[in-house]
Amino acid sequence: MAPAAGTYHLGPDDGTLSLHTRRTGAAAKAGHDLLIDVTAWEGTLTVGDAPGDVAVEVVADTGSLKVREGHGGVQALGDDDKANIETTIHDEILKRDRITFRSTGAEPGADGRVTVHGDMTMLGVTAPLDIDLALGDGGAVAGSAVVAQSRWGMKPYSILFGTLKVVDEVGVELRATLPGG
Repeated sequence: MAPAAGTYHLGPDDGTLSLHTRRTGAAAKAGHDLLIDVTAWEGTLTVGDAPGDVAVEVVADTGSLKVREGHGGVQALGDDDKANIETTIHDEILKRDRITFRSTGAEPGADGRVTVHGDMTMLGVTAPLDIDLALGDGGAVAGSAVVAQSRWGMKPYSILFGTLKVVDEVGVELRATLPGG
């Protein structure tokens, strides 16, 4: 059952906004696939009366990214490793900038899912992005997208002379409950 028509404001108190990175290259076994939480973000979801009638806006503070988990690798990812990764992301990759997404339209799909079309701005570059959004019972909201870094002019991070690098496509996932849901 879709939520009642209205405008809902979301943030970290309502759920999680996460990034999923994967590794590739000849030395990929040495690295880790990462789960990174965005700890400072805000979103607005506007739901209309018709199925698929939704609008979405999200602003994420890239200076708030925290490495939650690292999978794979030759050895476990320790707290110092996580802190070093966070510093690299904040200072070298995303430069503590904000990432914004604003929807431009939506198409209803099966089982209460909606494809939200919009524009994402990252590091001063704006490009189209589609989000798969599900509005469920009890105010549950689940959204996902795949962001190809190169589409925003970014070269995926690499070390060890390019033998260990982050895959271009980064998964983005939102899991939240609408206030009052």
